[in-house]
Amino acid sequence: MEFFNRLIHALTQSHPIHPMIVHFPIALSGAALLFILIAWVRKDRNFEMMAFANLVLTVFGTLAAGLTGLYDNNRNYLGEAPNANLKIVLAILMLAVSALTAFLRMRSPELLFSKGKLLYLAGYLISFLLAITLAFLGGVILYGF
Repeated sequence: MEFFNRLIHALTQSHPIHPMIVHFPIALSGAALLFILIAWVRKDRNFEMMAFANLVLTVFGTLAAGLTGLYDNNRNYLGEAPNANLKIVLAILMLAVSALTAFLRMRSPELLFSKGKLLYLAGYLISFLLAITLAFLGGVILYGF
């Protein structure tokens, strides 16, 4: 029972929440990009559906990572974490690009196999590039530049 009490205390009082959440949108956007590229090359609808599912999860993961990042920044850095404003802007941009790409795909399931495929592929690529840029800026907070 002592272990669970210490665990709950660490999760709610002392340990930052953001690092536990932030890896999800990074991995999901990377997997989404990988699957969409495989789907594009092989013209495979199954991989396209996997890419889309990962992109939808990226949207929710980005939202969770952003909210926990704001919370931890205010709690641990008093709102003054290095590059905090840049990270907020990039996170909002990542959320918007991922959500818009997912929304467009939801409205047109054949998007990868139509004239709009390059814009659709670009949405996945931009989401992943924003994710790894945000990851780098998060590392700057912990390890310096």
